[in-house]
Amino acid sequence: MNTASTILSTKKLSVSQKELLLNADLGFVEYDAIKIEFLEADIKTEIQNAIFTSKNAVKVVLNSNCKIQNCFCIGENTKKFLEENGQNVVETAKNASDLAEIIIKKYRNISFLFFCGNLRRDELPNLLKQNNVDLKEQIVYKTHLNRIIFKRFFEGILFFSPSGVQSYISKNTISKKTIAFCIGNTTASEAKKYTNNIIVANKPTVENVIVQAVKYLI
Repeated sequence: MNTASTILSTKKLSVSQKELLLNADLGFVEYDAIKIEFLEADIKTEIQNAIFTSKNAVKVVLNSNCKIQNCFCIGENTKKFLEENGQNVVETAKNASDLAEIIIKKYRNISFLFFCGNLRRDELPNLLKQNNVDLKEQIVYKTHLNRIIFKRFFEGILFFSPSGVQSYISKNTISKKTIAFCIGNTTASEAKKYTNNIIVANKPTVENVIVQAVKYLI
């Protein structure tokens, strides 16, 4: 077992998540590469079909006490959070492109409201609009990059969003000997701009990113 390996997590971890690393004798440094600012949004009291690509958007919308008929989302964590808060999740997908394909195939004749952040990616809205799906967007949170310099080498870096990659890269580089562990293909696509040494999690969860790091670094 390699007890010398240290990883950097670009997201602060929960106690149980830290234990996965500690039990594997992996050292780690953690910080939040991005900061989220929730906006005071004027949200409709009743929404027929809502699209969510992150828990951050869900938190803002649910806090407004609006009533949502149907939810379409990305990621198991977002789905779980919606269902824990009594919401009806009709469809979920691993990434934006997959969700867009589902909507285009099965729901192209209904209207959607996409709740997102200021740095939202273009795949989902572009695909829906190109296929004449009625889509409106509402920005409900802002993502700020938390730019920190790390003057040391990490055997692995855990990335959980494209914005997290951008934040880290704004002040640092990724060594050729460092493995970038990414939560999904969208995040991996951003990381590929800076390194080819990438491992993508089997499931888009923080825990699975950690499992991959443990698997490859011990």
